[in-house]
Amino acid sequence: MTDSNFESKPELKPELKPEQFEMRRLESLSNTIFGVAMTLLAYDLPKAAVFTGAPDWNDLARVYSGKLIGFALSFIIAGVFWISHHRRLAGQPVGSRGAVMLNLFFLLSIVLLPVTNGLYTNYPLSSAVAVLYGLHLSAIAGLNAWLWWRILGGWSHEIMASLFPLLVFIPGTIVAAFAPHAAPFLWFIAFGGLLIQRFYGARTGPGA
Repeated sequence: MTDSNFESKPELKPELKPEQFEMRRLESLSNTIFGVAMTLLAYDLPKAAVFTGAPDWNDLARVYSGKLIGFALSFIIAGVFWISHHRRLAGQPVGSRGAVMLNLFFLLSIVLLPVTNGLYTNYPLSSAVAVLYGLHLSAIAGLNAWLWWRILGGWSHEIMASLFPLLVFIPGTIVAAFAPHAAPFLWFIAFGGLLIQRFYGARTGPGA
């Protein structure tokens, strides 16, 4: 047996047509964008207030409790959509020009998340700011669901899981117009999309 028997065969890349793109390059860009956006969510937290003296626990809770809730909400949302985006690109080795442009708009919505999150954490009781933040979350969820629909082209547990956050963010945004302090409790329900994906994925997987 010669050493040549142990030589691995070169990995064959899909042959691309002129109008197609290798989505692996887009995945590298998206990882960078998500990482930077999720890091910037915490950038302004230390600048939340200037204390005249050494703060006690009550001062810290008064200044940072709402901001930490907003930060946690945005960070988890970004993480959930990163997981969905990563899984989607893994199942789509090549894409059309339209798919790439739609993915870029999706990444643009992620880039803007620190902006609306900063507004929301600084003015959590403003209905206008809360509605703007809710509309932004709805846009992210809508683009994510649209991208899944382009790949799968029909109803499945992935489509249901991607639509669930949108069906939560829109009513939550309506609530934010009248009761901005209550909207975050509804928006947190959007993470139920992960449970839908895991539940139906386990039932339809091997050995189900």
